[in-house]
Amino acid sequence: MKKLLKKLLNRETVLYLVFGALTTLVNFVVFDRMNAALGEKYALLSETVAFVAAVLFAFFTNKPFVFQSKDWSAKTLAREIPTFFGGRILSFLIEAGLVLAARDWFHAGSYALCIGQWRINGLTVAKVPIAVIVVILNYVFSKLLVFRKKK
Repeated sequence: MKKLLKKLLNRETVLYLVFGALTTLVNFVVFDRMNAALGEKYALLSETVAFVAAVLFAFFTNKPFVFQSKDWSAKTLAREIPTFFGGRILSFLIEAGLVLAARDWFHAGSYALCIGQWRINGLTVAKVPIAVIVVILNYVFSKLLVFRKKK
């Protein structure tokens, strides 16, 4: 157990979790503000804008800090960028499907979490477990496909 924990909790995974949490925060804040401005009817548009903002943030933090990919050459970027965005698009489709399921099947938008003056829509709260799934998927995509070490 100690060996497994040591393998899982290394510099890369800890930094990935930190930047993953910040990426998720970007996603949540943009989604919540868009959802508040446009209404639940436009949840997919809010999700799309939140996704784009979060992916841009994630690429420019994961590449140098998490996976220590220091090569910014055109050749490397021509491989990393489409692969990174492709993996994120796949996880986005999964996330969007789960958000719509939360809205349509579980009526998550009918609820709210109130903390002081801050009212958080139930649909935003439903994104918490969805975000955990997405963070795990994105780490696997990034580690195995995008920023893999050359042998």
